[in-house]
Amino acid sequence: MISIELLTGILLVCILVSFALGAQIGLALGGIAMAVGYLTWGDALFNVIPTTLEGTYFSFILLAIPLYIYMGQLLTRSGIGDAMFSASQLVIGKVRGSLAISVIIVCSMIGAMVGIIGAGIMTSGSIALRPMLERGYDKRLALGVIMAGGGLGILIPPSIPMIMFASSTQNSVGRMFIGALVPALITIILLITYVVISCKLNPKKAPLDKVPEVPQTTKQKLLTMRDGGLSLLLIVAVLGSIIMGIATPTESGAIGVVGAIILAIFFKRFKPKMVQSAGLRAAVLVSVAMWIIFGATVFSNFHLLMGVQNMVAGFTQDLGLPPMMVIVLFQIIMLLLGFIIDEFIIVLMCAPIFTPIAVSLGFDPIWFGILMILNIEIAVQTPPYGFALFYLKGIAPQGITMLDIYRSVTPFVLIKLLVLIIVMFNPELVTWLPDKLMN
Repeated sequence: MISIELLTGILLVCILVSFALGAQIGLALGGIAMAVGYLTWGDALFNVIPTTLEGTYFSFILLAIPLYIYMGQLLTRSGIGDAMFSASQLVIGKVRGSLAISVIIVCSMIGAMVGIIGAGIMTSGSIALRPMLERGYDKRLALGVIMAGGGLGILIPPSIPMIMFASSTQNSVGRMFIGALVPALITIILLITYVVISCKLNPKKAPLDKVPEVPQTTKQKLLTMRDGGLSLLLIVAVLGSIIMGIATPTESGAIGVVGAIILAIFFKRFKPKMVQSAGLRAAVLVSVAMWIIFGATVFSNFHLLMGVQNMVAGFTQDLGLPPMMVIVLFQIIMLLLGFIIDEFIIVLMCAPIFTPIAVSLGFDPIWFGILMILNIEIAVQTPPYGFALFYLKGIAPQGITMLDIYRSVTPFVLIKLLVLIIVMFNPELVTWLPDKLMN
């Protein structure tokens, strides 16, 4: 019988080799688990597959994933980005760095609608990057705020990784969504504060926007605010329906899809071609996500059945670390994983293993889940190998190097690391609001 320590080492080596060879993530994880499991257990391993398949594809919670992804695709094609940018610019006014501030706010909202880091960054970048560079903004500031804002999408509800965490650990999605609001607000405030202070200290980073030759009339301003308000109202409706108990997170996804269609009609973007392109893109993203979920769940279930939780728990006990230091150790492990794999895999691999141990140490599972989301957001944006950096490079204009991107994201990653530390040592920032609103 192979020891769990040796088995874990074999699995990790196989994963690293398969990723280095460019294997498809879901198939690699599932295939590795099946191969090693068959050599370990024989035919008994195949009993894991039907239960994993049923738990993965017939989960009511996971049904929210295609709904939120489809909503995001509809919204990115319905003019919501332009409407929100115009409204935010009008509210902020003539302030140095106002466009960068708008980017943080709007890109975080767009990222939340898309629900996935990569799609959030690419969607936000395609809307906001060129206007910032054309107005003379420092390229590092422009790249940094897009990465910071687009990456916030998994922290601002609705968030696909949060749904995955709740599903894999049997926790409340609604509590996850509400618990993330205060950390998300703190992050946005700190990011905006950094932009304002850095632009004040170095005015060359963000020139003042020129006053338009023909000022907007009061009617035009009201129309701009109306369009931006309607766009924001959809996010409020999706989250508000959960908080008020009107709908489950899955049902709120359906509300979001209907609202996105209504907005597309209102903005006169509702055309068969738009609906078709949104549906096809959503189908691709959902297919990829579900294959990853299935493969990672097979991997996690096999590893759990072999006793990895007991191994990790025993390891932490042998180290003699206090409970909070165990949490810090988990954060370091997830940060390192974020350099080589995406947010889906980290959640599905780590949540079932780490969360029960955190709960056994007396910590709240929702708080630990939000820490995991904050951690993942940082890990996938950290140089040199955070995969989100390559999404940003993909939409950057010619002349932008990877070194430019590394330098642009560094201060924003440090800010998010500060938020992670603040939330880690102040759990009530996560638990207070869900306890207040959901009793």
